[in-house]
Parts: sequence; C-alpha cells; structure tokens
Amino acid sequence: MSKIQDLIDELCPDGVEFHPISQIFNMRNGYTPSKNNDNFWNSEDIPWFRMEDIRANGNILEDSILKVSKSALKKNGPFEKNSIIVATSATIGEHALIETDFLCNQRFTALTLKSEFREKFNIKFIYYYCFVLDEWCKRNTTTSSFSSVDMVGFKNFKFPMPPLKIQEEVVRILDRFTLLEAELEAELEAELEARRKQYAHYRDSLLFSDKIKYNYLNLSEVGVISTGKTPSKLESSAWSEGINFVTPSDIRNGQKYISSSERTVDKEWVFNKNWKVVKDNSILVTCIGADMGKAVIPTQESVFNQQINSIEVSDNVDIEYLYYWLVSRREYMLRLGRKNGSTMPILNKTNFSKIVVNLPELWLQRKISKQISVFDALVNDISSGLPAEIAARRKQYEYYRDQLLTFKELESASA
Repeated sequence: MSKIQDLIDELCPDGVEFHPISQIFNMRNGYTPSKNNDNFWNSEDIPWFRMEDIRANGNILEDSILKVSKSALKKNGPFEKNSIIVATSATIGEHALIETDFLCNQRFTALTLKSEFREKFNIKFIYYYCFVLDEWCKRNTTTSSFSSVDMVGFKNFKFPMPPLKIQEEVVRILDRFTLLEAELEAELEAELEARRKQYAHYRDSLLFSDKIKYNYLNLSEVGVISTGKTPSKLESSAWSEGINFVTPSDIRNGQKYISSSERTVDKEWVFNKNWKVVKDNSILVTCIGADMGKAVIPTQESVFNQQINSIEVSDNVDIEYLYYWLVSRREYMLRLGRKNGSTMPILNKTNFSKIVVNLPELWLQRKISKQISVFDALVNDISSGLPAEIAARRKQYEYYRDQLLTFKELESASA
C-alpha cells in the first residue's frame, strides 16, 4: 500500500479520472446459437462461455466447456479476446476475463475496451475492478421472470482511470494476494478431505467388521418404509405455518439431524389427508438424482416429498447405527439407482426396500454408533471450522482488494 500511495502522491495527488462503461467499452450481448441447427454445433471452432465455465474453471478463462462452429457467428464475428463478460441476468454478481476470441450466452454482457482506451488501461486492472461492479450489479437488479441488472445504470457505472504505473502495481499486489489465498484455501480443503477420508475409514471398519456376527435383513424388515408426496399447487390451503416439509435441498451432507425446513405445510391439512408424519424414530433418505443417499433424522414432526423415502425403525434397531450405515452406503445406492437405465439415478420404494443391512445385536449397534458419533463430532467441528476460516480469509482479501481499488475522483473530471 505504501508504494501505491507514493505513486498516487507523485502522479495523481488531486485524484483520477472516472469514466462510465458506455464511454470506455464496446458492449455486446451474448447469445445462444440455435440448438436446432446442427451445423452450429458440429465443430469446435469458437469457445462459447456460460456460467458453468466460471463455476468449473474460475474467473480468468482461455477455453470453454462447449464450443460452436464458425457458422454460428453473427455478422460482426466473435467477441474479442481480453474482454470481460459480466453476468447481467439470472445469476448476477459474476464476471470473467476471457483471453481468447469467443462467444458467450445471453446471460452475459461482453465489455471490450474501445481503441482510444486500450493504452490507458491494464486489462487485469479492469478485471479486478469488475469485482466492485459485481457488487453494484447485485444491488441494482430488477425482477420479472428472472433477475436482471438495471442496464441504464450499468452503462453509467464509472471505472477509475489511474496512471498505468498505479494500475500495474495494484495488479501485481492483487495477483500475489490471489495466489496466496488460493494456496491457503487448497491446503485447508486438502486437510478437510483427509479428515473426511480418515473418518469414513474408521466408520466403515466399525460397520463392516469380519469379527462381528451380523443378522442380514432387507430394509423392509428393519422398519416401515414410506415414500413422500407433494401437495398439489391447486391446494393453496396446504402451504402455511405448520410442520416441516422436507425436500432433498433441506438435507446437507454430513447432517445427522434436521429440525427445520425451507417450507412448511398445514398440520390440519396433513391430518385430513392422512399423510405419513415422521419424527425422531425415522430416517429420511433421498432416492433420486445426484442427491441420492443423503440421510437425516428429523427431530420435529415432518412430512417429505416424493424424492425421499422414510424408514420408521423397529425396536431392535438403533436409529443412529442405521443412519451411519445408510451414509456409508451412499455410493452403493447411486450405483444401484443407475442400473434402471435412466439418465438420472433413481431408487423406487421396491428396490430401496430390498437393500440388505447387516445388523449386530442391539447393544452392539448402540456401542458402535456411540463410537462413530464421537469421531463424527470431531470431523464436523473441522468441517464447519475450516469453511468458516476460508470465508474469513476471503472477506479479509475482499476488504484489502477494495482498499486498493478505491480512488479519489478528480473534481475537474466530474464537473
């Protein structure tokens, strides 16, 4: 910071010019070539960027997951390399620097420096300042069928234009800081993954031991299995404060208990419909899609949707033992669900009921579940602690970045 301040004192003590987006950039809207024209998609000439590319590969990109043919280009050709794409509809608050000629979909607006400004800006400085633009976009949206940025305000959003020496120093510092942050985050993620693997090994060694005598039972013999339902959209009286309505999105990986859900249904309505209501003697297990095999024990009265099966356990089953056993078999359930030939893995109630569980005597189930729960608590402490540490580091970085990107506006430029 001291070097940047020295440069500011030397080169622009009275402030810097600010210019609106419409003055600095040529703007183009992204688009999706017609999926009905095979010629547009039969070769990989031009990278075509979507939000999935940012999610998978970060905010500085030189290649895309999907590509299109040159024949898919409109008359004005591809977007120029060293442009910024900014999400201005749907998922707002993201941007990327694209280092190759490209297309992007309609969720993005592409910003390319006009020729008269190319010698006045470092494109990486623009890239970093777009994090400030992202925050502005999130605060200035309109909503109809989906969120979109106020484009009149967007065009008037101003970028500072400090001397290039200052821009280059800001980029140098933020590049280094970004690298350090990424390295630290990778170390923390690696530590968390190592702990998870250690926990899984310990858990499975207790659940599947060749030194224990098991009874082998189908899940249907372990308890009563039920599949959930969703109230019809026409039955508006169903949706009100009442009891939990659990869906797969309410269940987090590694979450043993659930006490609340995003949506609730009217208790009297559920009673009149004679729907299955579960509480702390049952386990909920997701049985469709990528979420398949997530399990949780409800601690409050709950109903659940059709993507979930419940198991109301019998008296000879320790519920925590069965919970840990089901969690350990998640990959197996996914493989089983893919055998039905569907592109989306799914386990119907019949196939789910036939899954075989190995159960030792009840006293041993309780001993095993108690041992696992101790280790589970330790791992969950780490699992919650490390993301919190990562979030704190990111917040610290964002604060430091914003300080570096804050400039006084030159009064004569704004007059």
